[in-house]
Amino acid sequence: MTQQKSHPSPINNPLVETWKSILTIFGVAFVVATTFTAAKPDNLFPSDLKSQLTEAIQGQESSVVSWATATPALMQQQRIGIVVGHWGDNNDPGAVCANSDLTELRVNQEIANFVQKMLIAEGFTVDLLKEFDERLEGYQATAMISLHADSCTYVNDFATGFKIAGTSLSSRTERTARLASCIRNRYAAATDLPEHRSITADMTEYHAFSEIDPSTPAVILETGFLNLDQVLLTQHGDIVASGIVAGILCYVNNESINVVPTPAP
Repeated sequence: MTQQKSHPSPINNPLVETWKSILTIFGVAFVVATTFTAAKPDNLFPSDLKSQLTEAIQGQESSVVSWATATPALMQQQRIGIVVGHWGDNNDPGAVCANSDLTELRVNQEIANFVQKMLIAEGFTVDLLKEFDERLEGYQATAMISLHADSCTYVNDFATGFKIAGTSLSSRTERTARLASCIRNRYAAATDLPEHRSITADMTEYHAFSEIDPSTPAVILETGFLNLDQVLLTQHGDIVASGIVAGILCYVNNESINVVPTPAP
């Protein structure tokens, strides 16, 4: 039987173990510090990882939510459609005044141009649309207003004032009703015209109402009579337009409607 040689047991001294741990930590720290000092910043991450981090940071910056405020930038996101009554309609040029070159189309165009400029100044996107514009099919906007003027023939002393009717085909009837109320109120205040209640089927069943998207609130406005209201419509188109624009702003900004104009007999 072979006898094994005995070995001395290792010394388990706590002080020695502590110094060994300290030396190990300093050694690792030295190696890491040397590596990071020698490396270029661009080489600290693999190229694909670096690009992923960059994209993630940029994505977070672009997803910041901007709260809605009444600024021109916000207004420009809102689109207003203005149908110029009888524009491009060769079959129906609208009312024509005898013994003059005044036509309903000309009045509608001049007022529409004023409205467009004023709304653009407020920051809106504005579409001027022809009577049977191809864009009307499925047209979507914050609101659509069709501008017309009434007969140039003298009827009686009560043939004065404006008329307004909204679409009954809208999927947002409450918005259409409010749009009509806003324009009715602000237009009367700006022009001093009474509201004439002789609403015709040509207004309530206006063709564009069945063409536009049902979600678009829409109204048709007869701005006045080309006979008794001719001076206002032809010489003060800016005042007429200001009433229309004020009505649109009332609707968009959800302004209160305090005064209901008194209709004509």
